[in-house]
Amino acid sequence: MELKHKKILVVGLARTGVAVARFLADRGAVVTITDMKDEEALVPYLEQLADLEVNFELGRHDKHTFLMADLIVVSPGVPMDIKPLLLAKAHRRPVISEIELASNFIKASLVAITGTNGKTTTTTLTGEIFNACGFKTYVGGNIGNPLIELVTSGEKAERVVAEISSFQLEGIRNFHPRVAVLLNITEDHLDRYESFQEYIDAKMRIFENQTGEDFAVINTDDPLVAEQAGKIKAQIIPMSRQKELSQGIYHRDGFITFRWAGREERFSTAGFKLQGVHNIDNIMAALAATLLMGCAADKALAAVNGFSGLPHRMEFVRDVNGVAYYEDSKGTNVGSVVKSLESFVGGVTLIAGGKDKGGDYSPLADLVRERVRYLILLGEAKERINGALGNLTSTHLVGSLEEAVTLAHQLTEPGGVVLFSPACSSFDMFKNYEERGERFKAVVRALSSGEAE
Repeated sequence: MELKHKKILVVGLARTGVAVARFLADRGAVVTITDMKDEEALVPYLEQLADLEVNFELGRHDKHTFLMADLIVVSPGVPMDIKPLLLAKAHRRPVISEIELASNFIKASLVAITGTNGKTTTTTLTGEIFNACGFKTYVGGNIGNPLIELVTSGEKAERVVAEISSFQLEGIRNFHPRVAVLLNITEDHLDRYESFQEYIDAKMRIFENQTGEDFAVINTDDPLVAEQAGKIKAQIIPMSRQKELSQGIYHRDGFITFRWAGREERFSTAGFKLQGVHNIDNIMAALAATLLMGCAADKALAAVNGFSGLPHRMEFVRDVNGVAYYEDSKGTNVGSVVKSLESFVGGVTLIAGGKDKGGDYSPLADLVRERVRYLILLGEAKERINGALGNLTSTHLVGSLEEAVTLAHQLTEPGGVVLFSPACSSFDMFKNYEERGERFKAVVRALSSGEAE
């Protein structure tokens, strides 16, 4: 990819925009950065670029700049369907995502992981296994470290593990992972996509440039994933919690078994710190990806046994009077909450709600009916969720997270579980899901004899 003297527009500043701008400027490109936020809001990022000769268009998007660019690089948080980008595409201006740019300059073998739920846990665990097996590994992508930072740092990596979102996949052309993982597909981001099929199509692009020499690890228990398998050119490694497989990776009776090309490895789940059925899927995906790329089974198992998970994903907070409190603020869609509820047999007080993402709440109906004793709803989506699920159990609508926790504390009997798994984004009441999760944990830790302080 020739960059010198090219007019390149970076859309979206923040951390990725800074990294992309530095990379491009170092290679002699004429760089312009545009962001709808104004200069005052972007001061921390502007300071990081003070030593570079780059142009800024802040507080606006100038369509003329988009049309005159030789290349447009879009940061992860910027929708690909904003008007200036659509106009640029219509005029055949090349528009790519940061992962596409970075992948042209990364020589190490790449594992790319996508899916509606479980991406971050699986990506992090895959990196842990590679490192435990002696491979110098860079973990990045949608997980927080832009892939381009690997290139700019000059680090040498033998393995790269990247969490990839559907938004990033919209901007690829030649992105080519050695191993691509698709964990699951459930309704999400329908406030952004015109149809569920459009979202599915975006996810499937992770396999687009693979060949028969590559590997595709797919969850065949997920019917939407399974029905896409015929479109994949890579060697398919199926994974399943529901059935034994002659080839692939599966879970049965406390053991995970990996079978591929005459190799068979068995892993006891007894030492796993990660709990919940969804984490069996995540662990199988991480094991399959790493075993396919040279990891030893004993070292891989040791890494899994030592991994305790990530904050805000089915995180145990504390026990109060015989009631266990779990914080699952990362459960921002219905599919994620399904997996979380499947981890408990019953007696659940479910706290849900937030900013509605346009999905269908009916997949939760059977689990709410069978396992949720109390349903406490809050946020912008509470009325809509109440309409879909409210008649299935004892349901209460509240005005704040503090009120929700206090009510859950009063209602839930000893032996029960309070699960905060919102099925919605956080942006109606909080900056992000992390802030929302920390607030929940703070309120739970403040619980005493019957109310939050």
